[in-house]
Amino acid sequence: MKSECERCNAALDANGIAFICSYECSFCATCAQVMNAICPNCGGELVLRPRRRQDVTTTGS
Repeated sequence: MKSECERCNAALDANGIAFICSYECSFCATCAQVMNAICPNCGGELVLRPRRRQDVTTTGS
């Protein structure tokens, strides 16, 4: 996950609110809103970036 907005360089917390396109371009909520949820790089839709749970343990399958 990218740690800063590609438009304004604001810090993006790993568990905070951020928006991504299908190519994983990352933007803060303010920039996503200003850009009408359209990625300026590919023209794709910006959606809420999924967050990882902190208490998840991995098991080998």
